[in-house]
Amino acid sequence: MTQTFEENLAKLEKLTSDIKRSDISLEEALKDFEEGIKLASGMEKQLDEIEGKIQILMNEPSPMSKDNPPQLDMFSDEGEVNGTRK
Repeated sequence: MTQTFEENLAKLEKLTSDIKRSDISLEEALKDFEEGIKLASGMEKQLDEIEGKIQILMNEPSPMSKDNPPQLDMFSDEGEVNGTRK
């Protein structure tokens, strides 16, 4: 099951606070550190994907309006444009 970015962030924050405990063993701290690095790497990939989606949305033409109606030509039969034959 894929966890959300927020769930991963909460887990990373917990790992970080666990590492700072004074009673943690070196082995446990190292294990938590390794898990945190893997988690952070996966989160970085999630952020890159989100950034890519945002860039796509920002570069789309303006939303449909009276002056910018949807272009439906690609859905018409060949030789037919907007319901009329060529």
